[in-house]
Amino acid sequence: MKIHELCPQPNWVLSIVADDGRIGEFDVKPYLELEAFECLRDLSEFQKVANGGYFVEWDCGADLSADTIEARWRVVGRAAAQTSV
Repeated sequence: MKIHELCPQPNWVLSIVADDGRIGEFDVKPYLELEAFECLRDLSEFQKVANGGYFVEWDCGADLSADTIEARWRVVGRAAAQTSV
């Protein structure tokens, strides 16, 4: 899976649109207990997530692969197909 769009939510959930149009939510809260993710307990730091396509990363060095996200996300829909004219 390649991450097409990424939007952090205020409840430590990432809303993600995959390149195949699937839309899903990934809950980061279980990772906040891990040392590498401690700084993300600060919501302002969590909001600074960047999309690397095949991974997401934060300024503090924490990251998650697209494979990890795809294995544990909850698919909630599908983006509307785009048509070209």
